[in-house]
Amino acid sequence: MAEDGPFAKAEKAKNTGNEHFKAHNFAKAIVAYTLAIDLSEDVDDDGLDSLDGAKAVNPNIQIYYANRAFCHLKLESYGSALADASKAIELKPDFAKGYYRRGSANMALCRPKDALKDFTTLCKLAPNDKDAREKLKACQKQVQQEKFAAAIASDKTKPTSETVDLGGMAVDSTYTGPVYESGKVTPEFCKELMEWQRSEKTIAKKYAYAIVLDMIKLLRESSTLEEVDVPADKEFTVCGDVHGQYYDLLNIWKLNGLPSEDNPYLFNGDFVDRGSFSTEVIIMLFAWKLCYPRHLHLSRGNHETKNMNKLYGFEGEVTKKFDEDLYQVFCEAFCLLPLCHVINKKVFVVHGGLFSSDNVTLDAIRKVNRDCEPPDEGLMTEMLWSDPQPGRGRTASKRGVGVAFGEDVTDNFLKTNDLQLVIRSHEMKEEGYEVEHSGKLITIFSAPNYCDQMGNKGAFIRLDGKTLTPKMTSFEAVPHPNVRPMQYANPMLGSLMGM
Repeated sequence: MAEDGPFAKAEKAKNTGNEHFKAHNFAKAIVAYTLAIDLSEDVDDDGLDSLDGAKAVNPNIQIYYANRAFCHLKLESYGSALADASKAIELKPDFAKGYYRRGSANMALCRPKDALKDFTTLCKLAPNDKDAREKLKACQKQVQQEKFAAAIASDKTKPTSETVDLGGMAVDSTYTGPVYESGKVTPEFCKELMEWQRSEKTIAKKYAYAIVLDMIKLLRESSTLEEVDVPADKEFTVCGDVHGQYYDLLNIWKLNGLPSEDNPYLFNGDFVDRGSFSTEVIIMLFAWKLCYPRHLHLSRGNHETKNMNKLYGFEGEVTKKFDEDLYQVFCEAFCLLPLCHVINKKVFVVHGGLFSSDNVTLDAIRKVNRDCEPPDEGLMTEMLWSDPQPGRGRTASKRGVGVAFGEDVTDNFLKTNDLQLVIRSHEMKEEGYEVEHSGKLITIFSAPNYCDQMGNKGAFIRLDGKTLTPKMTSFEAVPHPNVRPMQYANPMLGSLMGM
């Protein structure tokens, strides 16, 4: 290998990528690994004349693809991770790390049966690798649990919310925390609950159940698409993903004021998972919603779903802090959350993004049945999972679910529905927000220093009711108790993600 040849340069690029990865600069690492791949593929040889005309092959190229796949996993681009890992395996069918990365991507995409195949092959290639064997056992357990859960679900005739005996639940005599009374939720109760949870104390289980059961009743009155009216002399705040970062949620309210009739909010999905204070976040949001049902709005995200909760921590957290039945009641509430909101008939707010076809109307969205777990495809899934992309047109999503859509897609949707702006969340941004598609689309993300390792800021948007001009405010992360992210997540997924 010539020292100044393309393969040597590829190795230098890989080493640069490794340094970026260690510094958690995953986007820069992807650029470096991509350069290494390009240098390895765009040559006929490594500076030597080939006698038979065969194209020289860099013997390390599969490593570059596997490394880039790991970066995609870190950035939640699971579709891209799956593609890179598959390419690494294609280039070197006995490359153990390729199966490890692809198995990780399949697990993150909630495809445990496909992951099981990869980890089975991994163990054959590396029979003495203890970590590989543990991953295989964990994957086998996950597949069996899903079979068992499906069997139980088929036997159930009533939802958990209809079988819970709230009257039979006792509150411990030593409990000194906030007392929830159905139909009597006040700002004072919410403030007391905020401080009780801030001090790492858990609300009595009976009251937690009562809050979620009351939310189910309230959400049954909602629709898939909710209309929000903001008076000309008022302002309205939109927040993005919070992901169980309770102390950063409290900081939003410190910076921007508590929810009230004069200070309305919309939280745009992904309240739970990853962060290890997800129960505190969702109970607090539900409490404020019950206090101000017309001034605190909640939209479903892709993490308000059973398959994501099982992997990323919310199921484990609720079960640990309360019990399994309360988790099931939360799932019922999540299925009733609106999928999107329209503010003053001009601003469309959705967690993920737009659609795989043009000319989708608001009326078509209104007809979507939201009371279910998301299907594999369709309008609901695209609203929860899709992402914008530069340029025009549509491409396959880097996540493996939904679609990546260009500026022309945004233009078509806005024109079709006489709208002026799309606000969405779903993606971490360095400043907590990003303006795209010539100012017609804004991403807002409200979980700063995401998972305690990304170093990003969070942000929120304020809109005035008269002009709907968006004003973004970025903020830094605040300290939280010493509980690591993904504390309650599927143990295998946490280790796969390096948590």
